[in-house]
Amino acid sequence: MSTTAPALPGDYFAVFGLDRRLLIDESLLQRKFYELSRQHHPDRFAGRPAPEQEYALEMTALLNDAYRVLRDPVKRAEYLLKREGFDVGEQRSSNVPPELLEEVFELNMMLEELRGGDESTRPQLEAEEKRFQHLLNRVDCDLEKEFRVYDSDPDKSVLTMIRNILNRRRYIQNLVLEVDRALAGEGPSLTH
Repeated sequence: MSTTAPALPGDYFAVFGLDRRLLIDESLLQRKFYELSRQHHPDRFAGRPAPEQEYALEMTALLNDAYRVLRDPVKRAEYLLKREGFDVGEQRSSNVPPELLEEVFELNMMLEELRGGDESTRPQLEAEEKRFQHLLNRVDCDLEKEFRVYDSDPDKSVLTMIRNILNRRRYIQNLVLEVDRALAGEGPSLTH
């Protein structure tokens, strides 16, 4: 008699029995993750038929992937956007927030000067890094606000707004990383 394993859940939220929401109880997510990880740990299936062993391995991998994504608000939003058919690809130069265009040009000049050995730009770059970090914090507040709006009324127009905020966040995050790399004496990693 052959044993067949049940089908794996096809949605990360379903893996943990959660509603598809952008704001979730992270402690509940963690508890469910640990509970399901123990329940499906491959060691518990060592003496079982091969299909059940395979299911345990696949379920463990799915649990790890789902937990990694859902515990991070940005990754969770990107995942939900993808599930709803939105393109959430890599940052493109056309997504540069307009109010940052001139600043990015000046920032790139300062970065080149620092990389060329001109330490006089370091204080300006440190100030810019703090300012970009502050912008990033403001963007995160905007995201949380839109998450609440979406969770109260799941509407595609809100997801469009969230995607735009995520694009802005990605761009600002890249600026922070680029300045951090330059201040640490590392070479350029991004092109703007």
